Amino acid sequence: MGRFFVLPHQIDGDTIRIEGGDAQHIGKVLRLNVGDEITICDGAGNDYQAKISRIEKNEVQSQIISRCKADTEPKLRVVLYQGIPKAAKMDFVIQKAVELGVAEIVPVMTKRSVVKLDAKGAKGKVERWNKIAAEASKQCNRAVIPKVAPVMNLKEALSHMQQVDLKLIPYEAEDKTGLRDVLEQYAQVESVGVLIGPEGGFDQMEVEMAREAGLLPVRLGKRILRTETAPLAVIAALMYAYGEIN
Repeated sequence: MGRFFVLPHQIDGDTIRIEGGDAQHIGKVLRLNVGDEITICDGAGNDYQAKISRIEKNEVQSQIISRCKADTEPKLRVVLYQGIPKAAKMDFVIQKAVELGVAEIVPVMTKRSVVKLDAKGAKGKVERWNKIAAEASKQCNRAVIPKVAPVMNLKEALSHMQQVDLKLIPYEAEDKTGLRDVLEQYAQVESVGVLIGPEGGFDQMEVEMAREAGLLPVRLGKRILRTETAPLAVIAALMYAYGEIN
């Protein structure tokens, strides 16, 4: 009962320490007791079955019963570059993208972004978004917690995107190439980056910048999808096309 993430320094031989909020959650919310079994993840793809040996206010100790390599992580690495939307839409996108198996999320400020963040505001948002990613990872049995990167402008995001094999930019004005066309052409890739625009979409100059950086504009069908719908549709399609959903 229960699934918890720890950092490497919290694992010492056969003993694992769970600290802070998770420790309080074990004792006060789940009301687990000494002798109860829990699943612990080290964030590097390893699962530990452990038995609680001691419960304190801010720390729970457990003894490892068994360990194994987690099999819940997709082989395909998908990085989502999300134009920052307003209100709770970003929270929703992060939560659902993590559930679908995304490896990393990069918040991107674009010309038409309604939300404007200064350095202090951006830092606070990213901290909150990482907490949402962590909670979503626990809920859906991920073996790692996808990172929400610091907020980037478009130029920075395009540079960061050079790490992936296939770079996509869904764009409503693209009238020739569909997502299916590209996926049929690129049948063997290890990583994909997807750049999604904010509520107002991309400026034409931004699309040209993306093309010059090697991104492929694709359409997602006959309908225009909202900024919080498009990334989830693309991630799900990628996971299906590359055998992660069967």
